[in-house]
Amino acid sequence: MAGPGDPPEGTPEGVPAGGEDEYRSVVFDESFVRAARLQEYSAQERITDHAPAVRSRPVWAGRRGPTQALALVLVIALAFGMAIYMGMRHPYAPPPADRAEPLRMTVIPLAPEGTVPGGTPADLFAHSPAAQFRVGAAGITLPAVRRTAHFSDSQVATALSTAKDYLVESSLDPDVLSGGTDRPVRVLLDPDQVAQFDRSLNSPADDGRHAATGWLVRFAPAKIALADPEVRVRGTMRFSEAGPDMIEVVTDHTFVYAVWEAGAGPGRADGASLFTVRRELHLRFDRDDLRTHRAELHLSYVQAGPQACAPDPSSHFQPLLPGRKATSEGPAGTDPYATGRATAALCGSLADDAMPTPDRPRP
Repeated sequence: MAGPGDPPEGTPEGVPAGGEDEYRSVVFDESFVRAARLQEYSAQERITDHAPAVRSRPVWAGRRGPTQALALVLVIALAFGMAIYMGMRHPYAPPPADRAEPLRMTVIPLAPEGTVPGGTPADLFAHSPAAQFRVGAAGITLPAVRRTAHFSDSQVATALSTAKDYLVESSLDPDVLSGGTDRPVRVLLDPDQVAQFDRSLNSPADDGRHAATGWLVRFAPAKIALADPEVRVRGTMRFSEAGPDMIEVVTDHTFVYAVWEAGAGPGRADGASLFTVRRELHLRFDRDDLRTHRAELHLSYVQAGPQACAPDPSSHFQPLLPGRKATSEGPAGTDPYATGRATAALCGSLADDAMPTPDRPRP
């Protein structure tokens, strides 16, 4: 009879029966395998009694790849947008440049006390305070250039040369003086002041902001013409820092023009008269203005005569011609009850010494 550890039909032939065999526990013969109880569940039993071999996946599981890619793209986009936002708000980013302030201006006509003298341009200049003045741009001299605390020699020189260019174009250019063009002046202005400049020339007003004659010198072309293209000039120019990022140039020049009635010719020996314009300009230059060769006009103070007080001088200067006198009418009345910006028309008296006199000694 087989032992408890033996196969049902005894030990197979050729296999030792001793318990010392180390492989006995793992070697089974055919009778042992047939005697083993085998059970195989049917398909229905596997469905009802046992958990499914593979877990069912949700419907969206197959789409996980595209969804994860979309989420990754969104994360990258948000990170990139945040980086741009933080870069724009970086505490060390340069502050935006300040806009140029509007030009403030004062234009004062000077009325003569007597009759305006006439003559040829040469005689008038010779017997006037302008006898010693230089001609044209030569009368606009630059001060010695020196560096400042925040600007180099070359930057100071650029500011001074740009200021001179502005004076030349706005006071000496024959086409500008005749009202034929304003472009040479316009291109020298800071872009922030161009709109104010355009309004001043297209719709001039004596309101301290929009007088064309606060920006440049011009005469009504239908009434006045230059009798001599050589304008006499004398004045001063100085500069200083208006801050660590701004240079201010102050110019103070007197321009003397020989004018006569439009259409008059050289046959009229006594047809010309002198017209004097004193312009004090405060021009400012930031670093961008220096780079682009442009200027910001901060203040403009102008006195011009001889001319009558009654006509509005904001559009054109209207010189009195030889033999004429200023009327007794003053400037336009000012209404203190009017609302809006307070304005007041101004007028001065032209000193007799400012007029040409025959007894004035020649230089």
